[in-house]
This record gives sequence, structure tokens and C-alpha cells, in this order.
Amino acid sequence: MPDSYLTIGSYGETELIIQKSRFLCRAKRVETEEEAVRFVEEISKKHWDATHNCYAWLIHESQMKSSDDGEPAGTAGRPMLEVLQAKKLVKTAVVVTRYFGGIKLGAGGLVRAYSQGAAAAVEAAGIVRRQLHRQVIITFDYPFMGKLEHHLQRTGYVLDAPRFSEVVRWPVWVPAGEEGELTAQVTQWTNGQARFESGPEEYRDVPIGESR
Repeated sequence: MPDSYLTIGSYGETELIIQKSRFLCRAKRVETEEEAVRFVEEISKKHWDATHNCYAWLIHESQMKSSDDGEPAGTAGRPMLEVLQAKKLVKTAVVVTRYFGGIKLGAGGLVRAYSQGAAAAVEAAGIVRRQLHRQVIITFDYPFMGKLEHHLQRTGYVLDAPRFSEVVRWPVWVPAGEEGELTAQVTQWTNGQARFESGPEEYRDVPIGESR
């Protein structure tokens, strides 16, 4: 698994009017090809009366698909897919629905329109970085609670709620590869009195440009 990848927020949609044609532009984060297929089918069913329901999805570099859905070959689906590739997005599906407005756009105009529609859908959803995190559970005695709370809240790591029993167990989500840095810091803050155990791994959204 890669340490991180770019994708979109959960969902976004917008509308464009180009030469009197109405373009409904939708993007959705999808984990599998099956999810992408269902998304396309839902939109196509909802807009069964549309002139075209063109789409592109890219799960990863070797799993992608696009469709012109009746537009001239290479003028819709492929340009939409190229938008996703140019933005280095994965696990992303885009559907652009067109209601013809009576003015033909020509091949070049269609490529521009569908490229614009895909980009607008992605912008509506927003681009996020998904980074692999591992949960590290810190166990310590109550006297260290105030000090650790002070320091951990300044690390930028994602903190789950602490669990209180005879001791405090505090799950912290750390970018993969930074577990040693966290344990070293906590060991220093607690004079070696804290204990650690590894939890599950999962991808989490982080702001673009940040590493955690």
C-alpha cells in the first residue's frame, strides 16, 4: 500500500451551461470498481432522459475506464479521465450528464466542455490527501495526564478520546513511519513510565501540503 495518495472528498456536484447545453457534473470517491459502476448506474437511471451520461473512473493506475455514451469517440470519457490523471487522483469517479441545448459544439468544443465538467465536479468535491496512519495506544498512570495532554495536543497527531480505568489508555493516530518518533517523545515526557501497543492501520484525510 502507498503511504499516501490523492483523491476527492466524499461527493461533489455542480452545473454548467455551455452553448445552451446543460451539463450536470458529479464526482464521488469510490473504493472499488463495483462502487464506480453503481454510481454511474444511479446517475444514468436518474437522468434516463438526458442526451448523454458520460463518465470516467480511476481506481488506481491499472484500473480505470471511461465512456463517451454516444458522443463522438474520444470527445467525452477520455478527456474526463485525463483530468483525473492530470490531477493524480485515484479512487475517483466522475459522471457528466448532458442535456442538449440545440447548438452543436464540435469535437474540440465537446472535449473542452467535458474536461471542464470533470474539473468542476472535482473542484466541488475538493481534493484531499489520504495518508496511511497507525494507531498507537499509550498507557500511563494518572499523574502524567496533564503533562501528556499538554504535549500531545501540540503534536498535530489525531487523538482519540482517552480511556480511563485503573490507568489511562490514550489512542493516538500517527502517520506510518512516525511511530518511533511518538514513542520517543512520550518516553521522555513520562520518564520512561509509559507503555505502548500498536493498533490498526487505516487511511485518513490530511490537508494538502501537510504530511499528517
